[in-house]
Amino acid sequence: MNHQQHQIKIIDQIEEQIKSNSLRSSTVSPVTDFENDPRICLTSVHFPSPDLKSYILESIINPLKEIAPEYHYYSDSSLHMTIKNIRVINNPPHFTHENKEVAREVFSKVIPRHKKFSVYFYRLLLFPNNLALMGTTEPELDNIILDLDKRLNENGFPDDKQYVNSRYFFCNMTLVRFNSDVSQKFMKTVQELSKNIMIEPYVVDSVSLITANAVLSRLQIIDTWKLAGSA
Repeated sequence: MNHQQHQIKIIDQIEEQIKSNSLRSSTVSPVTDFENDPRICLTSVHFPSPDLKSYILESIINPLKEIAPEYHYYSDSSLHMTIKNIRVINNPPHFTHENKEVAREVFSKVIPRHKKFSVYFYRLLLFPNNLALMGTTEPELDNIILDLDKRLNENGFPDDKQYVNSRYFFCNMTLVRFNSDVSQKFMKTVQELSKNIMIEPYVVDSVSLITANAVLSRLQIIDTWKLAGSA
C-alpha cells in the first residue's frame, strides 16, 4: 500500500466514525455568528492560488449556497489549507505572545528545510459541523508535520489538538460551517459535487503561521516561509 492509499484508508475511517457518531478528533463546535466568533487558534496554513480558489467558489461553494444560504461559506480571502495546528481555538486563547514567538522561531528553522509537495484533491467529506474538501499528498507533508511536532515539543510548546492518526496526514480545506442540521437535498448535492471534482495536482509551496478564528475573520499573519524548491 503506497502513501496515498494509506491516506485514503484513514479518510475512509474518519467517514465511518462520523456515520457511527464516534469521531475522536478535535472539532470546532458551532456558533450562531462565525464571523464574530471570539475563539482564536494558533495554527499554520497555506493560502491557495487564485485559480484553485476560483474553482472551489464556482464549482462547489456557489451551488451549495443557492440551496442553503444560511450557513457560513468561506470566501476568496478565507479559504485555506491547514498544514499544522499548534493551539486549537479557544476564548481566551491557549497561547501567549511569548508562545507565538517560540512558534515563529521553530517554523523559521523547520519550514525552509522541507520541500514543496503536491496535493491531490479528490472528494468532499461532510463532518458533523462542517464540509471539507479532502486531498491526499506526497509524503513530504508527514515529514513537515512530524519535524514541527518534534521541535515544538523540544521547546515546551506541544500541539494540543487530538488527531485520528499519528502519521499519513492529509490535506483538507473547510468550505462551509453549519449551525443547524443539513437537509437531505444539501447532502445529495454534496455527493453529486464530490463525484465531479476535477482539480489538477496542486503544489503547496509556502506555509504561513497565523492566529485567527475558525473562519479567518480575526486573522493575524505572524510570518510566511517558502518551502525548498519554490520560485
